[in-house]
Order: sequence, then C-alpha cells, then structure tokens
Amino acid sequence: MIDPRILRDEPDRVRASQAKRGASPDVVDRALEADAARRTAIAAFEEKRAAQKSFGKQVAQAQGEEKQALLAQVKQLAAEVKDLEAAQTSADEAWTDALKAIPNVVADETPTGGEDDFVVLETVGTPRDFAKEGFEPRDHIELGRILGAIDLERGAKVSGSRFYFLTGVGAQLELALVNLAMEQARDAGFTQVIAPSLVRREAMEGTGYLDQGGGEDIYRIEGEEMYLVGTSEVPMAAYHSKEILDGTTLPRRYASFSPCFRKEAGSHGKDTKGIIRVHWFDKVEMFVYATLEDAAAEHQRLLAWEREFLDKLELAYRIVDIAAGDLGSSAIRKFDCEAWIPTQGKYRELTSTSNCTDFQTRRLDTRGRYGDRTGPVATLNGTLTAITRAIVAVLETHQQADGSVRVPKALRPFLGGLEVLEPVTR
Repeated sequence: MIDPRILRDEPDRVRASQAKRGASPDVVDRALEADAARRTAIAAFEEKRAAQKSFGKQVAQAQGEEKQALLAQVKQLAAEVKDLEAAQTSADEAWTDALKAIPNVVADETPTGGEDDFVVLETVGTPRDFAKEGFEPRDHIELGRILGAIDLERGAKVSGSRFYFLTGVGAQLELALVNLAMEQARDAGFTQVIAPSLVRREAMEGTGYLDQGGGEDIYRIEGEEMYLVGTSEVPMAAYHSKEILDGTTLPRRYASFSPCFRKEAGSHGKDTKGIIRVHWFDKVEMFVYATLEDAAAEHQRLLAWEREFLDKLELAYRIVDIAAGDLGSSAIRKFDCEAWIPTQGKYRELTSTSNCTDFQTRRLDTRGRYGDRTGPVATLNGTLTAITRAIVAVLETHQQADGSVRVPKALRPFLGGLEVLEPVTR
C-alpha cells in the first residue's frame, strides 16, 4: 500500500497518478473520508476510556449508596467503551481497505495512457531479413516439430490447451537457458534461490496480485487458501515479511527459479497456438530489496542485466517504457524488453522489470534498520529469462534454411558444446 502520509499531505499527487493510470480518483476521496472517520473513532474511544478510568478511582474512594450509584455508571460506561472500541476496530478496517484500494503512485517519467501508449526507448540490433537470405522462416511450432523439441499435441492430450512437453533438445534448451541465467546472476552477486510455487494468501495479497482483476488470472487451491504463483516475485517479496533488515546489507539481490502458472484470463483468442502464451512455464526472476533512495538506480541496473542476457542470446530487441494504465497496482514504473519474432513480424515481450518502491513491503511488514531508526524498504523485480518465450525467440531468430538452428555462442557450453540443433529423423 502507499505511504499514508502521501495520501494525507499530497492527495492531488495521488489523484494525478490515478488520472495517469486512467483510473477513478474516487478511491482517494474514500480513503481520506475513511481516515477522518478512523481518527474520530479513535478520539471518541480514548475520551470515553479516560472517563472510565477516572470513574474507577472515584468508586474506590466512595462508600454506601454513593458507591452503588457510581458502580451503575461504571457499568454503563463499560458498555459504551466496548461499543466505541468495536467502532474503532471497524473504522480501522475500513481505513486499511480504502488504503489498499489505491495503486502505487506512478513515477513522473511513466508515460500516460494504456496498453498501446508505451514509449520505445531504444532498439537494439537489426531483425534478420529472411527474404534476402532466400527462404521463408518457419515458426517455432514447425521448428519444434522438426527438431523434436516441442510436443504440443501430447501436452494438450495430457493437460489441456496451452500446455506442452519440451523434449530432446527442447528440454536441453530450457536447462541451458536456466543455467546461463543463473551463472550470470551469480557472477553479478545475486543469491541463487529455488522458490516454492505455492504460497499462502498473505503472500499473494501482499504483492498486490489479488488487486489485479480480482485475482482472476491466478490458480487457487480450493479449500486450502493456497495459490499457485504466476512469478517467483510473490514468494520472494514475502521472503523477508515481518522482518527488519539491516540497512547496511541493502541491496539484497536474489535470482529465483520457479515454475509459474497463469490462467491467462482475458486472453481468449490470443496466441492460442504454440508456447508464447501458456498456462505453465519456468522462469528465472531477479528480486531485490533496496533503499528507497537507490530504487530508481537499481531499476536501471536490473534493466541492464536483462539486456545483457538478451545480448548473449544474440537477439534483436527493443526497450519500452510501459504506460501507467498498463502497470500492475504495485509498480510505479516498468520497462519491457521485447524481442523480434520473425514469423509474427513484430516485437514480443521477453522480459520486464518493475520498481515497486515500498508498496509491497508496507503490506508484508518488511522494514529496514538505518542507524537508530527503522524505515521503509523498496522492492524491485525483473525477469532474467522466461523459458518458453526465450525458446521461441532463439529458434525463430537463429533458424537456417534446412530447419536446423544455430546455437548462440553463450549457450553452447550449456549444451555440451553443440553449435547447431539438427532436425531429427524418425
């Protein structure tokens, strides 16, 4: 949730953020009203509670009929105090709910608008011109079949639509991509993590994912109040929940591997073929705890590590600054790296990195100790590699006329030195 002081001291700034997101400013007014009601409820309770204590002293000194009369008044006061305490509790809950309904306040630099209003910051590399090379590129579905790398039919047979098997060199490619990502992260000083894919409600709620579309894209385990994560950002954000971190140890950087699960609600008819948009995929996610003062610079560092990885895969890509209306509720700014997919003739998202400032840590009760005081901690996240989309980009970008695929040099050590993925004969 946002810092309540921003809401109280700069409500117009919060309203402007809502407008930038294309969202209603009414949540700001409701939160301010809830805050005022809460303060009134607290004052009423404390006033009556003080009167109750004062009467207690008078009763102790009184005798006879006077004492009996005072006892009757004390009984009445006790009932009133109980009612006011309940009213305060209700007002506190209403205030918390109203505050949680406000997304993070977007950065000044974040573009205004929705999904199509992103700003292209840079384009890296030049997409291959297959026409000049004299052949029509195959899509990743056909390449996966030729190489014996992707089995969509059996994935659908076993698990349903948007599932798949990676087989042979497809499975080897996944492991190579994961190991390359983990090696890069380790060399950059990240702590490597294998994170759980099932989390409690507090973790999912704390990261803000239940705020987005009512959590309709999230798989929930009925009867257990457990959720399958769509990214290891969720368990890593909760990793230090209810803790006070030593500020001198920040930033704390983690590279987390986990399977990810998404219902893909709202994507009906989009990317129904292949492995670009699926219900399950594996991912290596960078997650950082940092000071608020360093968060913007750390965001740029995460973007640089994502770019480094895409450069290792020898891909053509562009960097886009996502518009406010397309941000999740936790983020103030997000950059996507989109790789060129030849058979689609367009750039598609491969990685993203978001600065969430202290929005998640306030919900999850993670703070930092800075000298003799405690203060807020920022969280940031960034995809190092999302396996299925990375495989799509590698196969389509580096394919050759006979259906074979050249292996990027950085991946070769993780594929036993293999330089070319050859078609299989069966």
